[in-house]
Formats: sequence, C-alpha cells, structure tokens
Amino acid sequence: MTDLASSVRLTTGTKIYLYVALTVIAAIVLIPLLTTALGGFKTLGDLRTNPFGLPAEWHFENYTGILFGDRYWRQMMNSLIIAVLTVFLTLSVSAMAAFAFAHVKFFGSNFLLNYFLIGLMFPAATAILPLFIRIRDLGLLNTYWGVVLPQVAFGLGMSILLFRNYFRNLPEELFQAAFVDGCGYIRFFWHISLPLSRPIIATVSIISFVGSWNSYILPLIMLNSDSIYPWPLGMMVYSGEFGTEWELVLAFITLTILPTVIVFFLAQKHIIAGLTAGAVKS
Repeated sequence: MTDLASSVRLTTGTKIYLYVALTVIAAIVLIPLLTTALGGFKTLGDLRTNPFGLPAEWHFENYTGILFGDRYWRQMMNSLIIAVLTVFLTLSVSAMAAFAFAHVKFFGSNFLLNYFLIGLMFPAATAILPLFIRIRDLGLLNTYWGVVLPQVAFGLGMSILLFRNYFRNLPEELFQAAFVDGCGYIRFFWHISLPLSRPIIATVSIISFVGSWNSYILPLIMLNSDSIYPWPLGMMVYSGEFGTEWELVLAFITLTILPTVIVFFLAQKHIIAGLTAGAVKS
C-alpha cells in the first residue's frame, strides 16, 4: 500500500513537473510574439514606457495603414510565389529521389544518397560566393528562380532523408502484392506510395515553406529590385524608412509572421505524424 502511494505521488509529481516545464517553454516562445503584436497597437511613447503591458489606448490604424497599403501585399505575394515554387520543386524532386533510394537497387545508390546528405553539413552561407557567380552566369539574378533553385538545392538533403525513411516503413507486403499484380515502379509510386505519404508530404511542405518564407541571405544576395523583394527584405527597407516609429515596425513584423504561425498550427498534427513515422527505421 505504501509502495502504491509512493508510486502515485511520484506520478503526480512528474505530471506537475512536466506541466510547469511546458508552461515555461510556452511562455518563452509566446511572450516575444505577444509583446510584438501588442506593441503594434501602441504609440511610440506608450511603447517606451510600457513595452510589455497592454496598450493604454488601442491604435488599430497602425495595422490598417499597413493592410491597406500596396507594399505589404506586394511583398506577401513575392514571398508566397517563392515559397510555393520552392515547396513544389522540393516535393517533386525529393519524393522521386527518395523512392528510388528506398525501393530501387542500383549501383552507387549509397554513394549518391550520402552525396545528397552531405549537404546537411554545410549551411547556405558557406556557398554564397560561388552560388552568386553561378546564378549570375545563368542570367537568373534579380528573378524568383535565382532564389528558388538554391533553396530547393539546399533543402533536398533533409527532404530526401525524411521521404526515404517514410517510404522504407511502408509495408513490404504491399510492395510485393503490387508487383505480383503487374504494378511497376512508376505506378506504385504515384498510386500507392504517394497517397499513403500524406503525413510526410505535409511535414516536408511545412519545413520547406517556413524555411523559404523566412529566408533572408539568399534574397539579399540574389535580388536588387524592391518590386520583387520578399517580406524579410521588405522588412529591412520598411525599418529603414520608419526606424524611429517602432510601433509601425512591430505591426509590420506581426502581420508578416502571422501566415507562417497559422500554417504551422493548422498542420502541426501532420508534421508530428510525418516525423515520428519516418523515425522508426532508416
């Protein structure tokens, strides 16, 4: 009886510890976001005297002025175009490559897989100079493709790894039955593997989308026209113009990060399912 009571107390204490730890972590993440969002409703004087509290007076015009302007929507559209193209190409290339690595036996497959995975060791910043020269030689500077193609290339390593692990965890009996029925590799990929891979497709899509949406270095190097700036570069220009009006800068930041926050919360279940499903066997 005593042992049982100790076990119950230990379990309750562990739960309390977990709740406290998760609350602290959530506060660390949410407090900067809430502070930024609330700061967009304040005046500059209120922001200086009361940076963390509720606004003394709510100034919705800080947000509406941005929402009804052309700059915000132009930059959102530029970011969306770059992100959608990046996600589409990353999914297309990495899914097909990962399927081949997972199910097709050919000479040099391990070497090619390791070649792709080596890219995980090097951040994009280490290749900026040769990458800039290559993009310039291809005539893609100051275009969407000058940002999209490098982002796809740097995202292939992780995407192929996630897809490959997921494909390898699909039931082997399903693969064998499909071949007995005369289903080739291409049909199996399109009609069986992909429909069963929605969780990992969602995972790779969100990772690629968020990475592209928040990318700063590549657009900074490859783009030089304000008309095709994505929001991180637009934020830089906006901060330069309104550097003393921090309430407007905070409002602009809130509106630009809001889409990725919404997308993440809507797709978090699929992200977790995709990552855990591909982590069982390599």
